[in-house]
Amino acid sequence: MTLKKPQMVLIDVDGTLVDSVPDLAYCVDEMMKRLGMPVHGEAAVRNWVGNGVERLVRRALIGRLDGEPDEALFERAYPVFLELYRENTSKRSVLYPGVREGLEYLSSRGYKLGCVTNKAEQFTLPLLEDLGVRDFFGIVVSGDTLEKKKPDPLPLLHVADHFGVRPADALMIGDSVSDVKAARAAGFQIVCMSYGYNHGVDIRESNPDAVIDSMAELPALLEKAA
Repeated sequence: MTLKKPQMVLIDVDGTLVDSVPDLAYCVDEMMKRLGMPVHGEAAVRNWVGNGVERLVRRALIGRLDGEPDEALFERAYPVFLELYRENTSKRSVLYPGVREGLEYLSSRGYKLGCVTNKAEQFTLPLLEDLGVRDFFGIVVSGDTLEKKKPDPLPLLHVADHFGVRPADALMIGDSVSDVKAARAAGFQIVCMSYGYNHGVDIRESNPDAVIDSMAELPALLEKAA
């Protein structure tokens, strides 16, 4: 399908802008060691991220995507993870190739830019600062900024309201089914990255409006937009 040229572009963080799995996996495995439990390694953690760190910790404790750990174990584990992640938010995380070029293009063309993530603010803002991309965004909405987060449309509609842009004139860039659901519910167009965190499922199955392999492809995509 041909995209309609947007006035505003909102971009997700983990799996879209930033490969944060190396830090998350380090923290998961250090947490497991402190609990006297077996470590998982980066490949396993890569399939579990994308729904916030609380969900990640619960998955790590049971070693799978779905289900719930013992609540007392979770209550012990979660503060350990948070302490570790505060110290390791951006030590190993990197911008994906093409991200900086994509952001510079969007900025130079005057698009209103916002960042919408389910990551808590205490981790989001330092990560964006440390990787040198915070200043591209006029607003950052984290997972705990509002009372609801993606896949609820509220964060997307909040930013549209902030910039005074109609949902029909807005584009979300993400990597997961949560991003697609939020965009559809908000009435946004949605472009997904092929490389992100979607629990091992090809994001094309969620039928976003377009899928690209690098944010460096945004100029070609948006120049064709009607």
